[in-house]
Amino acid sequence: MPIEYQDVVRTGVARQVADKIRAAILDGRLKIDERLPTEEELARSFGISRPTVREALKRLAAQNLVRSQRGPSGGTFVSRPDPEGLSSAITGAATLLVGVGAFDIDEIIGARLETEAICCRLACERRSDADLKAMRAEVALQRSTTPTDEEFCASDVRFHRSLVKAAGNGPLSLMMYTVVEAFMPITNMIVSQVRERKKVADFHQRLADAIEARDAAGATSVLSELLAYLRDSYAVSLKRRAEREATRAVRG
Repeated sequence: MPIEYQDVVRTGVARQVADKIRAAILDGRLKIDERLPTEEELARSFGISRPTVREALKRLAAQNLVRSQRGPSGGTFVSRPDPEGLSSAITGAATLLVGVGAFDIDEIIGARLETEAICCRLACERRSDADLKAMRAEVALQRSTTPTDEEFCASDVRFHRSLVKAAGNGPLSLMMYTVVEAFMPITNMIVSQVRERKKVADFHQRLADAIEARDAAGATSVLSELLAYLRDSYAVSLKRRAEREATRAVRG
C-alpha cells in the first residue's frame, strides 16, 4: 500500500492521517478509482482507532478526494479531484479577503480585465452554439423587468461563467473560478443599487455578439468598457454610502 504509515504524531491524528492519504492521492501513489484498505486495515497499519480513521476519511470526502460505495464490491475509493470542489476553498478565502478590504477595486478590476480578456480571445476561437445560447439566455433575462436585484446579480455571474466555459481551457477555468465566484458577487452587491441594468445587458449583448463573430479585439474592448463602468459604479456607490453615514452622524 503506497502510503507512509510511520511517524504519525498523536496530536491531531485524524488530520495527519488525512494529510498522508491526500498526499498519496495528489502525487499519484494512489490512483483514481483505486480502492483504499478497509477501516480496520487502515487503523491497524497506522496504529490508531477505527473512529479516528473514519474521521480522516470524512475529511477526505469533504475535499472530494474519496467516495464511499456500498455493497459486496463497495468500500472507499479514490475520486478524481473536482476542480470546482478544490477551488471552492480558495473562493471562500478570496471572498473573505475582499470583504475585509484586502484588495481594492482597482486590483480586482485589473485582475478581471487581464484574465477574462484571455477567456474572450479563446472563446472567440472555441465557442459552441450551446455557449452562445447560454450567454444570450442571460441577456434576455437581464432585459426583462421581473428579476430582483439578487436574481440580476446571479444572472450576471452566470453570463461570465458561460463566457469562461466557452474558452474551453480547464486550468484557466480553475483560475477564473475565484474571479467569477468570489470577486463578482461581492462587487455586484455593492454596485447593484447604482448600476443601470440596461447598460449591463447592453454590454453583455455586445460581448456575446463579438464572441459569435469571433472578433477577439472587439470582445476585449467591450470587456474593458464593462469593467470601467463597474469601477465607476463602485465609486458612486461608495460615495453615496459615505454621504448617508455623514448625514446620520449629523442627525445623531
